[in-house]
Amino acid sequence: MAEQQKPNDGKLNIELDEKIAEGTYSNLAIINHSVSEFIVDFISVMPGIPKAKVKSRIILTPQHAKRLAKALADNVKKFEQVHGEIKDYDQPQIPINFGPTGEA
Repeated sequence: MAEQQKPNDGKLNIELDEKIAEGTYSNLAIINHSVSEFIVDFISVMPGIPKAKVKSRIILTPQHAKRLAKALADNVKKFEQVHGEIKDYDQPQIPINFGPTGEA
């Protein structure tokens, strides 16, 4: 007799391995986009060091980029309701040399 599969009730099972769970520190994000995708490069810039490497790159569809922007805005609002306003300090402009540019 064949085993019946149970519906997953629309739940998504997400796995998080140890290396990814450690996370990657970033204090700069550079966002580029084309008609079909948004590219977010996360970078760690150290004071006084003129060179920095991209630590992680995330490529999103425009729809997912918009959902991410809304989710971030919602979470910042919730954070500030509990912890107070996040201060946005003026940062010195960082001249960025980001290699060759192109379009997809």
